[in-house]
Amino acid sequence: MIRALFTIIWFLLSAWLLIWVGESLFGIDQQQSILPFHSSDPLTAPIIIGISWGLILTIAGAASAFGRRSTLRGDTEIGVGVIVDLVRGSMRVNDLPQFDIYVRVTAADGAEFISHMRRTLEPAEEAMLQVGMPLPVHYSVTDPDVVTLADMTDLVVRDAMLDWRIRRGLIDPRQVRARTSGIQVSASVLSVRPTGTRREGQSELALRVLVTPDGQSSWETDTTVFVYPDAISRLQVGSPVWAMYRREDPHTIAITIEQEVGR
Repeated sequence: MIRALFTIIWFLLSAWLLIWVGESLFGIDQQQSILPFHSSDPLTAPIIIGISWGLILTIAGAASAFGRRSTLRGDTEIGVGVIVDLVRGSMRVNDLPQFDIYVRVTAADGAEFISHMRRTLEPAEEAMLQVGMPLPVHYSVTDPDVVTLADMTDLVVRDAMLDWRIRRGLIDPRQVRARTSGIQVSASVLSVRPTGTRREGQSELALRVLVTPDGQSSWETDTTVFVYPDAISRLQVGSPVWAMYRREDPHTIAITIEQEVGR
């Protein structure tokens, strides 16, 4: 209610100033005006109204900068938020710029909603975050207007991200068992071929890899993986990767670039 009142007053003051400028530039009789508050001194009212207009604008900007919550309320769940927009604010904290990151969140039950988080970002983080990138988030079940970034080292959070990738078709259904409950071993890329398929901003690569478990004979096999364009350089011939497979089916493997601790 108060915000709406401030908006109405700001628009009225803006209209008053525009009419005053128009009359000053094009009016024939400068002593006559359709505006209220027209005094014998033609600058008194415009100065007062101009100051009021600027104060309202400043208050509105401050309310926008400080009015958004950054904490969650009530019970929380883990979801995946896909970035839809990044807005750099005017505030800086410890000499780092503050951003409002707007995300489309997929909740634990599959429902989707738009929310946001406010964070300061290092230059490297700012360069990494792109529209379309998924992030693990905590959200409130009863008040989803604000989310916070979840810790990817948490096994529960990693499982939520993995479930999201599976639902989005970013992991071949044939690889799901290997990816979720397989043995993790080192491997090397032998060949790389883009398939031309893109999903969720990621490109699919067809790989031939050499799987090399410790103390066992190595073997070659084919697989596919979806990666972001900026990660393709890490999947070139000779690149070390991590492969997951089940003992009863060693030729069906899932690939990750980074080793998953705890597997």
